[in-house]
Amino acid sequence: MSIRIGILGYGNLGRGVECAVRQNPDMELAAVFTRRNPQDVTILTESAVVCNVADAAEWKDKIDVMILCGGSATDLPVQTPEYASIFNVVDSFDTHARIPEHFANVDKAAKEGGNVGIISVGWDPGMFSLNRMYANAILPDGKDYTFWGRGVSQGHSDAIRRIDGVKDGKQYTIPVDTALEAVRNGEDPELTTREKHTRECFVVLEEGADASMIESEIKNMPNYFADYDTTVHFISEEELKRDHSSIPHGGFVLRSGKTGWENENKHLIEYSLKLDSNPEFTSSVIAAYARAAYKLAKEGQTGCKTVFDIAPAYLSAKTGEELRKELL
Repeated sequence: MSIRIGILGYGNLGRGVECAVRQNPDMELAAVFTRRNPQDVTILTESAVVCNVADAAEWKDKIDVMILCGGSATDLPVQTPEYASIFNVVDSFDTHARIPEHFANVDKAAKEGGNVGIISVGWDPGMFSLNRMYANAILPDGKDYTFWGRGVSQGHSDAIRRIDGVKDGKQYTIPVDTALEAVRNGEDPELTTREKHTRECFVVLEEGADASMIESEIKNMPNYFADYDTTVHFISEEELKRDHSSIPHGGFVLRSGKTGWENENKHLIEYSLKLDSNPEFTSSVIAAYARAAYKLAKEGQTGCKTVFDIAPAYLSAKTGEELRKELL
């Protein structure tokens, strides 16, 4: 029997989840739920239906796992606890500082509903989190480093587009090569925010906008660009569409550590990702954790989980015997 998946929200992430479900033969997409008029939303899966979010509760017994594809700023803090009381859910909540609060809210709702909720699934938080944890456990005497990019930061791109006079824009986060190499060389550097990453912006101006004022506003924007060396390029709308329409991303998690009675031996653990499509890769991680949510629920477990709480075998469609034979 296939795991019946629901998708709530059909933006970049929702479309990615639909593609990921298609690649997993033990899953089927049952329905997509949208705040838009369902008749205006066209999906790729012919066997699935599009419904209004107001009708989601009616699908309680028709969906095994609801995947929540809203944003972390305002959608998921409300939606995940709400739907965890009805369905097994998975989300990609990525506001790191608010994860403990979000966990508590989802845990309460999921336990009350008798469901499983898995939060903060993706590549960071998610796969990067797991690699940081594994590396810390293996090398307790060491230092962590995380570098993001080269890739499009959707939040920073949105911040650019909100500036008066900006018609459109994309922002790339880029690791500083010398900092990354210093870590790889075992130098254990102390790195400031500015020393780890640079930011590169490609901006389309509204007619008559003051380029110099907008460049200054971008470079001095607190919490986004003020702490980084930032380059701003002004380009045409055609150039932006031609050269910057994709959403690549990636990065590196590293931990340097020492072992031996006198800490005489050095070691470096490195995990890296290079992604053509940030949302599609995130969606693929989410699909694997949707399988885990289904398995945990079948065992009678309830409450909120993170990637730290779930054994790797729960992510796979393979049996334990197949995993031991093929991958161990």
